[in-house]
Amino acid sequence: MVFNTGAALLDAIVLAVVSRDKEGTYGYKITQDVRKAIEVSESTLYPVLRRLQKDGCLEVYDRQFDGRNRRYYKVTEKGTAQLELYETEWKSYSSRINGLFEGGESA
Repeated sequence: MVFNTGAALLDAIVLAVVSRDKEGTYGYKITQDVRKAIEVSESTLYPVLRRLQKDGCLEVYDRQFDGRNRRYYKVTEKGTAQLELYETEWKSYSSRINGLFEGGESA
């Protein structure tokens, strides 16, 4: 993709992916799901997950899987509110950009 992905957009995408499963999901699956929208490496994604956890948007817990612990991430109430803000902002932003591409006026 030729467009850079800023931190806020990456946070929004990660929160959207994690929010799809109420029980939470694990890092590798998050990476695979995020890659359906944008190309991202695990070395880029894990700092995002840690930052979202530090900011109170994600909670983290471990669960046994095939004899080892797997780290799961779950969206908190604060994360849900942040995701709703991102979604509102994205709809407005993308509408204005689409208007420009389609020859209309920007808002």
